[in-house]
Amino acid sequence: MTEGAGLRDGDLPDDLPNDLTAAELGMWQAFRNGSVYDLSSGDTVVDDPHGGHPWGDERTVRARIVCWLLLDGPPALAGRVSALKLVGVRISGTMDLAGGTVDPYVEMRRCRFDREILLPEARFTTLRLVDCAVPRLEAARVNTEGDLHLPRCRFHNGVRLTDAHIGTDLLLNQAIVYRDRSGRSIGADGISVGQDLQAEMLESHGELSLRGASIGVSLSLRGARLVNPYTRLALNAPQLTVGRTLYLTPAGVGSPLLSGRTPARGTRIQRFECQGGVRLDDGRFGDAVDLERARFTFTDEQELSLRRIQTPELRFLGERAERGGVVLSGARVVNLMDRADAWPGPGRLHMGGFQYENLVPRGPFPLERRLEWVTAATAEYNPEPYERLATVLRAGGEDEDAREVLLAKQRRRRETLPPAAKLVGYAQDWMVAYGYRPGRAAVWMAVLWAASSVAFTYADPPPLKGGEHPAWNPTLFALDLLLPVIDLGQVGFWQLSGAWQWLAAAMILLGWILATTVAAGATRMLRRS
Repeated sequence: MTEGAGLRDGDLPDDLPNDLTAAELGMWQAFRNGSVYDLSSGDTVVDDPHGGHPWGDERTVRARIVCWLLLDGPPALAGRVSALKLVGVRISGTMDLAGGTVDPYVEMRRCRFDREILLPEARFTTLRLVDCAVPRLEAARVNTEGDLHLPRCRFHNGVRLTDAHIGTDLLLNQAIVYRDRSGRSIGADGISVGQDLQAEMLESHGELSLRGASIGVSLSLRGARLVNPYTRLALNAPQLTVGRTLYLTPAGVGSPLLSGRTPARGTRIQRFECQGGVRLDDGRFGDAVDLERARFTFTDEQELSLRRIQTPELRFLGERAERGGVVLSGARVVNLMDRADAWPGPGRLHMGGFQYENLVPRGPFPLERRLEWVTAATAEYNPEPYERLATVLRAGGEDEDAREVLLAKQRRRRETLPPAAKLVGYAQDWMVAYGYRPGRAAVWMAVLWAASSVAFTYADPPPLKGGEHPAWNPTLFALDLLLPVIDLGQVGFWQLSGAWQWLAAAMILLGWILATTVAAGATRMLRRS
């Protein structure tokens, strides 16, 4: 039952405005009592602020009287604290509190506003609008010492919170916001929130803009649905700073919001969904960016842009988008938690300058898939992604996998070389895998040495100078040809001709290829050690 109704003549103060309606008189007295003023009918259909059922004069108060109470209202009754607590009330006219200072506590539930709410540069202790129908909220540079709560409200022409300062929490849970004339649903560029910004299961039709916003603790968009078919971006938040974690993750439907907890058995899960581009460039996140089970729907021109973000952990665990791209250029991450099927295909992933220190795969992620991941990010040959992956694998004790990655880098580089260098590259790969498999070199050296030693037993070449030569030794002669630097005193004393001369030339060439490749491999091993 509404407190403050049924006023007696003795209860009315002397300075009471003369033109108040019965509904406004009740509101006035409830304000002095600090009690709830409820004009609901008790019929849930009629009382739905978002429905089409008309609310008559018996439920209507003028916005001018509401502003009068909040800015210059009567003193509280003895032993009470004045507060405006409205339920099921229709507010006619524009509620204009621009530049004002509102000291009383304000809470409006299931109310219906005929026109927009104007709060630019206003100051509040705490403001709560819960499940209200509001044409538009204009609150640029609004300042609250405590919370600003807007859960389950519907805003038909957008919300503007540019450069607002919220002392503790900003709540937009289950709100539905449609775009304004500029195409934005929520314009909150430069907003500062002392603790959490919770927009769980928010429904945004237009661009959600948080450019340069600062969130003290966490930014939660669990279960939110961002839709913007009108312009390129559905979430535009470059230079966003979040003290702890950005959640683009599921929420539980039909139970209390997850807020990080595991839902009860049987709870229906609503994913975070975004139809439109996402821009988080240059963001700073104290704990993590969590994309678990997120679903993105892009056009070919749209992308999930994470350029130059910095965060201790990136949980790239969403669904793979069928179109559009993912950009991590210049990003810096300590732990990269991902799944093999979460990344886009070739040409749609860009990782130039992407730095990460640890890989934490969720589920199977074999090396061949990891190499495909790097290849997808390098439409043109770029050694950096391969070297970064090899460094991370080696730091994790996966030396063999690191060598495979560097071998893949050499093979990718080979495709950019001119034909002659490409042929040499194929020979190096075939024989010694560019030095990353040094055991092959020893095998090839042994095979060539043995085969050529047998062949040269049939050569019997004449000496270049009579009486000034060692005894003919085909085994030492073959080894002298294979070793390009060491002189064993055989090659310079015998005159070869015909096929033997060609065989010797081939041995020298193969010896140089093997030796330089092994030397390069040894150098890499010494650098790693």
